[in-house]
Amino acid sequence: MGDVAVGARSEQDGPGERPGEPVEKKESKAKKQQRPFWKELPLLIGVALVLALLIKTFLVQAFSIPSDSMQNTLQEGDRVLVDKLTPWFGAEPERGEVVVFHDPGEWLKYEPTPQPNAVQNVLSWIGLMPSANEKDLIKRVIGVGGDTVECKGSGPVKVNGKPLDEQSYVFAGNTPCSTVPEGQFKVTVPKGKLWVMGDHRQNSADSRYHRNEPGNGFVPVENVVGRAIVVAWPIDRWSTLPVPDTFDQKGIDKAAAAAVPTAAAFAGAVPLVLLRRRRLLRTGARA
Repeated sequence: MGDVAVGARSEQDGPGERPGEPVEKKESKAKKQQRPFWKELPLLIGVALVLALLIKTFLVQAFSIPSDSMQNTLQEGDRVLVDKLTPWFGAEPERGEVVVFHDPGEWLKYEPTPQPNAVQNVLSWIGLMPSANEKDLIKRVIGVGGDTVECKGSGPVKVNGKPLDEQSYVFAGNTPCSTVPEGQFKVTVPKGKLWVMGDHRQNSADSRYHRNEPGNGFVPVENVVGRAIVVAWPIDRWSTLPVPDTFDQKGIDKAAAAAVPTAAAFAGAVPLVLLRRRRLLRTGARA
């Protein structure tokens, strides 16, 4: 009888195994590949933070409402999610949208800036907490470039000669216009600018009150961070922020936008980590 050739696979060796490899060594390799979940946790957290940062930068960011100027649509202390994706594709704010924008000309010069602690700064930076130290405002877009916006007496507000029905969002008890000089106006919005007003008309220092300042009360489109689409907090006030029907009348366009909540960061990170873990387990099982 001839001898078994050197390097040939014996009957005891499984497929893909090196001949003569000790069983203890094979089991040790399999155990190393089957790492416990707590060792995968740092990877999960890291991927989630990267996704959260990307979402905050390109998709959605949380903002805190600092005043009552948008009552009753928004209350002081509400947290809203702002769609930042749409502007990346060249879309500009539409009439009726609630938008967040950077201060266009010292509108907030007399407002104190919050001083968040280090943890709040980090969480705000990655988008897991509302932006706390940026000087941003939130108002409703009434007119866009080329529009003529006017208000006489107690109202209504007119855009290109068409009266707006604002009962669904103007604060109860307020009139669309106010009788003070700032509340009486007729302006033509320059190209690339916006005319914005708060829903609490008698308690909002909006475009009307900055007409005698640099910029004449108009907000540059480039200053817009994005459109507020959802009231996310507190839970009992959760709601969307659609464009009111009055802006859908003939001659006044209506636009809609969609966005992905910041929570998608973790939803996206979990499958990636679990898929990697499953592959490691399969590799260990084959070994």
